[in-house]
Amino acid sequence: MALEFQDEEFRQACVELEFPQVDGWEFFVSSHGVTIYRLYNEASGLYQYKIYGVLDNVLPDVCADVYMDLEYRRQWDTYAKELYETEADGKKLIYWNVNFPFPLWNRDYVYRRELREIEHNGRKIWVVLARSQETPSIPEKSGIVRVDDYIQSAALTSDDKVGTKAYMRYYDNPKGNIPTWLINWAAKTGVPQFLTIMQKACRGYPEYLAKKAAS
Repeated sequence: MALEFQDEEFRQACVELEFPQVDGWEFFVSSHGVTIYRLYNEASGLYQYKIYGVLDNVLPDVCADVYMDLEYRRQWDTYAKELYETEADGKKLIYWNVNFPFPLWNRDYVYRRELREIEHNGRKIWVVLARSQETPSIPEKSGIVRVDDYIQSAALTSDDKVGTKAYMRYYDNPKGNIPTWLINWAAKTGVPQFLTIMQKACRGYPEYLAKKAAS
């Protein structure tokens, strides 16, 4: 059965956004206004990551809308081969098929997510939580590796200018023999690149909505 997200999880994301909790975490990289820390997971031999940064000239409510809009993401995220919301076991779930470089197999995810707008210490913060969800209603596909150990939290608020201050915590286990260099590239280079692309997508969102409304 699906586990509900707890109020404390949302509160903790708000705290992290204001006061980064990085004791015991290893500084990994700082690039394009994004700073990344990582923590080794002995059980999996992989790292989880905390990401802090600012998206310039993008308001946090627009950023949250873009983050949640799966149809729009299919247009701007070239790694999203399939991405849609479905219903299974009485819950709304997301199916996400991610393009991996040849010769690696694609990975797919089935997960729950929830967005809340929270007033925290006088600030409005948009928090999105996501967690993998096993369900027999969405079986694994041949030639695609199912990622069943995935968690993500993101928090967005104003940078007190015209931008968005952002925090994200991320971990997944993609399984298989993925080269260490590729995992490091995805974290060190891919994450800042993704945020740059998302920032561009946020700026183009009003035009996208206008075209969608006119069609």
